[in-house]
Amino acid sequence: MPDPVRGEFANIGVLLREAGQPASSVEPAHLRFTRDWSRVRCLDAGADIALLEALEAEIGARLAQEAAAPVVKPGSPAGGKPVLALLEDSLSNSIQITGPRACLATSVAAELDLLMAMYVDPLRAIQPRRRTGRAAVAAAMRTEFERAGVWALMRKKIAVSIYTQPGDPMKIDCGYRPNGVIKMFHAVSLDADAESAKVLAYSAPRLHAGVERVENARLELTAVIEPIRTLTATDRESPPDEEAESEANDRYRFAVSTMETQQVRVITVADLARAAETARADLRL
Repeated sequence: MPDPVRGEFANIGVLLREAGQPASSVEPAHLRFTRDWSRVRCLDAGADIALLEALEAEIGARLAQEAAAPVVKPGSPAGGKPVLALLEDSLSNSIQITGPRACLATSVAAELDLLMAMYVDPLRAIQPRRRTGRAAVAAAMRTEFERAGVWALMRKKIAVSIYTQPGDPMKIDCGYRPNGVIKMFHAVSLDADAESAKVLAYSAPRLHAGVERVENARLELTAVIEPIRTLTATDRESPPDEEAESEANDRYRFAVSTMETQQVRVITVADLARAAETARADLRL
């Protein structure tokens, strides 16, 4: 709600919890924010999207801590304010929590999807614009890690400057540390050119050395790319351009080879489910 005077607002998320249960009940609260911030940007072009995304993780972590806390009687010295009451006191007027509404659900996951569609997700056109390039790869990566339940436990937008030198603008999409190794994942699109692959390959040696120096750990850096068949697919109604496909294949192989030469592990979005399950096992979930 960027302008309280006008009273205009955009719903950004849903919190679902079982009614009549204490905060420390067995079933935790389920929280989800939008993945499409277009409505927020239309309402407030200067909205801090990174802050809003971080808020989802912050509220989720507090709710998880609240659910794991021992049950205490209301009004007892050990019982502080519930998380939602604290948030209502601490959030600015631009971010508000609506009053609770009741719904009957047989499946929490299905109900959360329905509520997101009803209150948060923008209405889709008959032929919605499909994500392409790096955005599509990054979205697929996040979806698989969320499905495996590990996304909330991962570091996001990891600043490479921590390990290389101040001023390095590159940020790795996500990563985690299971034991003596740090695993990082970065979406790389080869749709248009191989420049992003060359940038990652250029940064990889210094990043490996920096992680070993700063974290005293070995780095496993993974680039997630599109399958080659996605890049060479052509319109079925038009004849294939063999020369263009040949150039795309050469560019694809060059990019993969360039990254692998610099100790960057390369997987496609088709391999993400396996990588997410490995992360789940690493984090012992």
